[in-house]
Amino acid sequence: MARGVARAASFGGRAATARWCSYRRITVAVCLGNLVAALLVLRSLTSLAPTPPKREEVVEYTEEQIRKAEESIRIRREAEPVELVEAVKNLRKIFRREEKRRKELPLELKQKVSYEIVQLLLDLGDNSSFAQQREAVESWRFEKLKDIKSASIQNSTKLDLSNEEARTLKRALQFNWHVLLEDIGLWIPSEVSHTEHDDKPENEPEEEEIIAGPPLPSQCNAELHTDYDGAAVRWGLTHPKESAADCCQACLDQAKNARPGELRCNIWVYCPSEFGCFSPDKYEHKHQECWLKQADHPKLNFKDKYSESYRDSHPTAPVVVPWMSGVISA
Repeated sequence: MARGVARAASFGGRAATARWCSYRRITVAVCLGNLVAALLVLRSLTSLAPTPPKREEVVEYTEEQIRKAEESIRIRREAEPVELVEAVKNLRKIFRREEKRRKELPLELKQKVSYEIVQLLLDLGDNSSFAQQREAVESWRFEKLKDIKSASIQNSTKLDLSNEEARTLKRALQFNWHVLLEDIGLWIPSEVSHTEHDDKPENEPEEEEIIAGPPLPSQCNAELHTDYDGAAVRWGLTHPKESAADCCQACLDQAKNARPGELRCNIWVYCPSEFGCFSPDKYEHKHQECWLKQADHPKLNFKDKYSESYRDSHPTAPVVVPWMSGVISA
């Protein structure tokens, strides 16, 4: 009995479940789900749509503001460098035209040109001037152009160049000569001849040079740009003095205090230059060196300027004698 009731109950439950899960109800549920999803998608699309722009407010300017704006525009237009802009445009056209015209020479052709020019300069010798070298190179250029033109007219191959190489070399020699010289590494400096002009009026007194330090006594007989010879009484390398006056006074003091049989100073030589003074010996003579010398008959080593022949044999010698000296009056 109990078993029968249980079977009836289970069968009735399955039947109820089957009635609830029918195909019609499932189809309705799927359609409702699709409808809800479509509504959600439509809502999201409408929320992302751009909002219409707000109407901008129209700003009204006064006549004075409009007049100032027009004046500003007129001033800017008048300030434009029209001629400069046109010049730049023309230069760009020229550069583009030159770039089209220029064609790179092959490496072998560059080497050949370089070898011929170097051989030409070697034949001139080491004593040739820059002007002679430039003239020789220019003559080579014109001769080469003449040969190329004559070979193209006669359809000759005596230049040992193909037609394309001959045309390229002709353009380089005729229009891009300076560029070709840069490519082969040739540079000949300009030779400038300097001529000194004495514009000083006649009978105009010479400007006196200022000697640092206190004034020298008359008995010092100071002479600028002068170097006297004599036997060294006091070695100047270890005998610096603050001024020429101090150097002369040291000579006077030494002569006054010299012992019998000692050399008495009668020549003083001083280096007033802050850069030192030149001398042909091996020592470096610095500023404020004071040499005390003695000579019965003082003789000049150098005066005013070193000669050109002396400077040729002594390349470090300056033009003007840097020393100053004096012979003490008896």
